Amino acid sequence: MVTTVDVAIAGGGPGGAAAAIALAKQGQRVLLADAGAGRWPRIGEGLPPSARALLRELGVLDQVLADGHRRSPGTLAFWGSNTAHVEDTLFGLHGDGLQLDRTRFDAGLRAAAHAAGAEVHEGARLRLLERGDARTPHTVELHIGEAAPQRVQARWLIDASGRSASLARALGAQRIAHDRLLAFHQRLVGGAATDRDGRTWIEAVPDGWWYSVLLPSGERLIAYLSDFSGEDGAAERRRLLTGEGLWDALRLAPQLYALCAEHGWRPHGAVQGADAGSAELEHAGGERWLAVGDAAMAFDPLSSKGIAHALYSGLRAAGTIWASEQGNAEAVGGYARHLREVHRVYREQCRGFYAMEGRWPQREFWRGAAKIGRPRNSTREAPAESAL
Repeated sequence: MVTTVDVAIAGGGPGGAAAAIALAKQGQRVLLADAGAGRWPRIGEGLPPSARALLRELGVLDQVLADGHRRSPGTLAFWGSNTAHVEDTLFGLHGDGLQLDRTRFDAGLRAAAHAAGAEVHEGARLRLLERGDARTPHTVELHIGEAAPQRVQARWLIDASGRSASLARALGAQRIAHDRLLAFHQRLVGGAATDRDGRTWIEAVPDGWWYSVLLPSGERLIAYLSDFSGEDGAAERRRLLTGEGLWDALRLAPQLYALCAEHGWRPHGAVQGADAGSAELEHAGGERWLAVGDAAMAFDPLSSKGIAHALYSGLRAAGTIWASEQGNAEAVGGYARHLREVHRVYREQCRGFYAMEGRWPQREFWRGAAKIGRPRNSTREAPAESAL
């Protein structure tokens, strides 16, 4: 038996769920396949205050605010000097940001998609069988756990699979990596009774920078970001992943280390590594398909753009499909061009922010002052297999 839908979405994170909510409210038949079950949970991610407008447009703001996420009152950055630069959201137009429990946040968005009428499958993935065209639907296989795959035909496909952009690359899209920034992160326990500073902490060091936040769980997250491009880069990556390697490296961030020592924080659980670089698809849309969220473009964590952009691009993709169905032949091309411009402007802003840190101009990471995101570091990645 073949299931027929208007839109099949690969990925149930913020971008995929936002698209599903908006499309279902349009009256579209939507299938959302979320392959997230069993993945290492994403932690330490924040939502900027301005993103509240996107949640309001989706009709989920009140639910998100009631869901127990930790409020984030601003940023404390040691960047360019040993003196802290403070940004406080107290008097901001949109109020505080949120430090998210990502598992709860994503599940809430998928529940909202289901309530809007979307068919939502957990622990599921899509595999492209045959690409469609203006007259013929795409054909994909829906894999749910160990069950036999189901064949699905969809007029539109949305890739919300994250940085892998697996579906878009299976459709022939090329992913451009603008840098090789990596993040190594670990949870800390033991200081919740006295450490109440909910601000986002950023501290530059000679070979990268550190990020730390209090989590909704009561733990503190620390993360070290660098491109590990020197001769000892591979050895350094292995050291950070071994034993208390990341905790030992924290001593090079004197301000953050002092905070952790003051409140008795200690490492808990394994160190995890992740791609944190700037990347984009050369074209985030094609014949009856679109990419959203990290599948379309990924951002340096300094920008705090990831989740907000996922929500935005999901909403915009739904509008693009609606416009295209109403006869606008330029809608998909306009969507792709708009996202490319968004990423170009972001890279300019990112280079400017890195240029503000001038204390270590001869160190490999900081050489040239605006290393991260420079076009000359770009590489194109080969198309992926079609399995998601």
